[in-house]
Amino acid sequence: MWNKKWLKEIVIGGIAIFILSNMISYIRTPELDSKVLPASTVRLVDGSSYALRKGKPLLIHFWATWCPTCKLEAANIERVSQKYEVLTIAVNSGSDEKIRHFLQEKGLHYRVLNDKNGEWAKRFRVEAFPTTFIYNTQGILKFTETGYTTTAGLLARMALAE
Repeated sequence: MWNKKWLKEIVIGGIAIFILSNMISYIRTPELDSKVLPASTVRLVDGSSYALRKGKPLLIHFWATWCPTCKLEAANIERVSQKYEVLTIAVNSGSDEKIRHFLQEKGLHYRVLNDKNGEWAKRFRVEAFPTTFIYNTQGILKFTETGYTTTAGLLARMALAE
């Protein structure tokens, strides 16, 4: 039978995990040279091109096919991409064909740039996966998250970036 003591311990444990995960994310946040969205047009794994531009909030998500946490978070990114602009960057994950196969197998439809040699990851100083950057409508970086983030957390940050 649940009593108040057990419930209190569960709540305190949950709060401690929340605080710890946010501290780790803060410590691992990359320091960028600029908080302004870089103007660029990129070629995606589906052969189309995508222009990074101001005007709408944009989520840029660095991930890898070999990253277990990225696989857990992929459905969250998919849900966010149905409502907001999302560009994902697959780092050191193989050929475009391999990434397309991964997306198809997982039922994912978001935009993917193949960062075969990790050049984009270096440009954004990404050292841990997944790492997510959220830019506001003026193209200014508002949030950076390292590690797993819930759909609700991502949607809340995107709403704040509007």
